Amino acid sequence: MIRATIDVDADPAPLLMLQAETWEVHIWASLADLSRLSGIREAIWEERRSLQVGICAGSPVFWSVAGGEQATMLIGQDDETWDAALMIPLTTIDEIVALTH
Repeated sequence: MIRATIDVDADPAPLLMLQAETWEVHIWASLADLSRLSGIREAIWEERRSLQVGICAGSPVFWSVAGGEQATMLIGQDDETWDAALMIPLTTIDEIVALTH
């Protein structure tokens, strides 16, 4: 299970925190950008489509559907030459979008 929380008062932008039992990732993004994740189901990796939403460790974050009920979060220069990747359930993406409203 992945827990998603947003610190809307973080500086310089809202901070999305994704936490699992063994890892935690912080992503800086405006609420408007995070709400764009509502279109994740059209960002199909096999069609080389992704959404660029947020910054993590000074790098852009790219999101796409990886098949089934999973999304992939890619952190790095672009969505082809990324440095780190995490699989996130689409239900967690839906929770993130709900937190932006």
